Amino acid sequence: MRESVQAEVMMSFLVSEELSFRIPVELRYETSDPYAVRLTFHLPGDAPVTWVFGRELMIDGVGRPCGEGDVHISPVDCEVLGEVLIRLQVGGDQALFRSSTPPLVAFLDRTDKLVPLGQEGALADFDTHLDEALGRILAEEQSAG
Repeated sequence: MRESVQAEVMMSFLVSEELSFRIPVELRYETSDPYAVRLTFHLPGDAPVTWVFGRELMIDGVGRPCGEGDVHISPVDCEVLGEVLIRLQVGGDQALFRSSTPPLVAFLDRTDKLVPLGQEGALADFDTHLDEALGRILAEEQSAG
């Protein structure tokens, strides 16, 4: 069984109303983390930046504005599924990206073929993930202290 789905999409990084540029964004979904999608933004002159958020958020955001906290996704026009805005925020800083909807829908369709929405729990081993996360946190605390 295939364990991941990957795609590359060109998105517009909206710096301001007057300035934007196109960047490649890698979309990745892995059965080892069945609730999440990863978007890796390849910004010119910077190291790639990866954001991880809920697959369901991306699915919902294609059709209607949604998201709380650091990630907001919404269609540019709720009447037409043509483009999507993705806003990522860290503290007071934010980055806004515009993507064509069809490649996102195609990617999400492939993730659904791999792990149907609602069936993630059959793959998620929460105890293992919790043990791994706690181990990393404790290791970081010990190395910092």
